[in-house]
Amino acid sequence: MTTLDELDKRILQVLQLDASLSNQELAERVHASPPTCLRRVNRLRKEGVIAKQVAILAPEKLGLGITAIVEITLDHQASEHQIAFENMMATESAVQQCYRVSPGPDFVVIIQVADMAAYHALAHRLFASQSNIRNVRSFFSINRSKFETQMTIA
Repeated sequence: MTTLDELDKRILQVLQLDASLSNQELAERVHASPPTCLRRVNRLRKEGVIAKQVAILAPEKLGLGITAIVEITLDHQASEHQIAFENMMATESAVQQCYRVSPGPDFVVIIQVADMAAYHALAHRLFASQSNIRNVRSFFSINRSKFETQMTIA
């Protein structure tokens, strides 16, 4: 775990709200000099605290109206089978998130697709045709009441 001081925490809080800020704007918001701010951000990236800086898109504006939350149970749970499943999920662009969980199913996968036909085709390709998948249980979002990426920094 990385030790964070108050300046690091302020930087992370501001970047979680708007990662598009210039270094100058960020420095002003966190009350630090631009060189200090740049050094801190670079260190936080290097240490992996800042894993990625991205734009969060609105799926409904892109014609991706179906969010599926899918529970997957594997037939064989040995480490190599779990890793193989995770690798398969990592290559699929419609898979937004993949979690290995316990107890219950082996994985929970979040999928974003255009419609039910697209989900059916994807589910057949990813799940039904795989010999190591024992059970698939899908839930479809009818309303997203909260979606946040911001984390509380203690």
